[in-house]
Amino acid sequence: MKTILKLVIPILLLSFLTTSCAATVRVRPAKGVVVTKLHHPRVVVHNNVRYYRSGGVWYVKKSRGYRTVSAPVGVRVATLPRGYKVVKVRGVKYYTSNGVYYRRSGKKYIVVNV
Repeated sequence: MKTILKLVIPILLLSFLTTSCAATVRVRPAKGVVVTKLHHPRVVVHNNVRYYRSGGVWYVKKSRGYRTVSAPVGVRVATLPRGYKVVKVRGVKYYTSNGVYYRRSGKKYIVVNV
């Protein structure tokens, strides 16, 4: 019994202490794709339409899920998505993420066409 424990305990300890080489990959759905669940969506109402923003992707609620859509031009948001980049176009500063351009307006950001 003691010999079994001497073998099992080090194996268990080694399995718990080793690190995993696995990486997490985030995949953003293409436009028009319907997903059934969103991770902590932010609701934005623009022109009487409820948009849901999760992970920098914009959605509209459909009967059985959420359909990805283009960001509505003119909508105001309080925060930018993670991983945004700052770019200058013709001397004007914009923030971009996932192909969507934002312009700062006071304390908020407006989705714009560039």
